[in-house]
Amino acid sequence: MATMLLMYLIGLTGGIASGKSVVADQLAELGAVLVDADVLAREVVEPGTEGLAKIAAEFGPGVLTSAGALDRPALGAIIFADPAKRAALNAITHPAIWRRALELFDAAVAKDPDAIIVYDVPLLAEASDDRPMKFDLIVVTQASAEKRIARMVDQRGMTREEAESRISSQATDEDRAKLADVIIDTNGTLEQTGEQVDALWISLPYRMRVV
Repeated sequence: MATMLLMYLIGLTGGIASGKSVVADQLAELGAVLVDADVLAREVVEPGTEGLAKIAAEFGPGVLTSAGALDRPALGAIIFADPAKRAALNAITHPAIWRRALELFDAAVAKDPDAIIVYDVPLLAEASDDRPMKFDLIVVTQASAEKRIARMVDQRGMTREEAESRISSQATDEDRAKLADVIIDTNGTLEQTGEQVDALWISLPYRMRVV
């Protein structure tokens, strides 16, 4: 018999300021291949892309800078105040982001068929209907709303009102928990979060398959 090595695909998600980036960085340090949806989201709306052209057509020239790049604050002011506008933006960007993610998954597997890939995707719950593949494991980071608001105010310079608006614009903790195979509680210290990530890594199944 021969053996076949298969990649293991983890979907990592969590609300804003829930500690997702901390978990993603630690998994990468442990050996996972990290694909960041936020990075891809910027790539697919760079000047000259189809994504940016569609956004300008949908939302008007006011969401572009004088240099023709996406004016993120201007667009954010529109979409965070209007769920319908946010849905229209997601309909433009989500398919393009998934296409790029799949390309990077393929590249990782070509390099190492036994790769553990972590797809860091903030809006996994919101975009669940758009998902073109199944994850082997979905990991959700969670922290209380007050903890997340404090992080956004202290670390990102937001007002409390801005932080609350960002939280309310995303899926609820309950919605994300329904998707979760593993929940990492980030209310505690970085060390406590790190211990949970280490335990997750150790628990991942051996990926050799007999064929």
